[in-house]
Amino acid sequence: MAGHRNPCWDQLPALVAAVQALGEEVGLPFIAAQADLGDPHPMSDELGRPYAETTFRWTDPTHKYWLDRSLALHVPFLTAARVIAEPFYYSDGHLLTWRETDLLGSIDCRSALADPNLGDAIITPVHLPRGLVGALVWCSRQPIGVAQVFATQAERMQAAATRLVAAHNEARGRPRNATVPLVLTRREVQVLRWAAAGKTDSEIGMILDVSVSTVRFHLRNAAGKLGATGRAQSIQIAAGLGYVGAGAS
Repeated sequence: MAGHRNPCWDQLPALVAAVQALGEEVGLPFIAAQADLGDPHPMSDELGRPYAETTFRWTDPTHKYWLDRSLALHVPFLTAARVIAEPFYYSDGHLLTWRETDLLGSIDCRSALADPNLGDAIITPVHLPRGLVGALVWCSRQPIGVAQVFATQAERMQAAATRLVAAHNEARGRPRNATVPLVLTRREVQVLRWAAAGKTDSEIGMILDVSVSTVRFHLRNAAGKLGATGRAQSIQIAAGLGYVGAGAS
């Protein structure tokens, strides 16, 4: 409906305040939030005011990081948030989580280590359907023994981050077409799975014993349902929704 205002906007001030209060409670009061790492614009309230200006503070009060539209491309915490869905923490140049993982070991944290205003941090990635990834970064200016904080508080922090990021994206009408019932047919799923495996339209047609035009018909239909603009985005979104896995059938 044109002009419809999403009621999630009414919930967001309390969710933002809850995140800030939790950060104060656990000793990580400096918070940066982004609901969609693919969006170059800062996370903002209903009037377009960045939360970084109205609510959240940063370790360096002079650093207006939210004006950097390429921020998500070069900050190690946000790079890591794209490759792991669990909360993790930063301490003394290292990223760690509750288990051993190679996913964090390859992230270059030298820029964080060189920041004199940054002590410890907990990062809570939020991976939502249709390929949306957001994150909250909770920081201190000095080391606080973050491993212990992480062990006792990470689940609470993850829940608070998820509520905020999910509500904010829904308020903004993201992802596109999210309110449209999404039911892919068996054939649409099959062609997407083979496309994800790197097969061409011709190869998919031979595998499924259908014509190339039929393969393309199913790919177009799937893209329309997924709100995708092309083959690659269709595969990405379908993967995020669990339609495309490791195997094809």
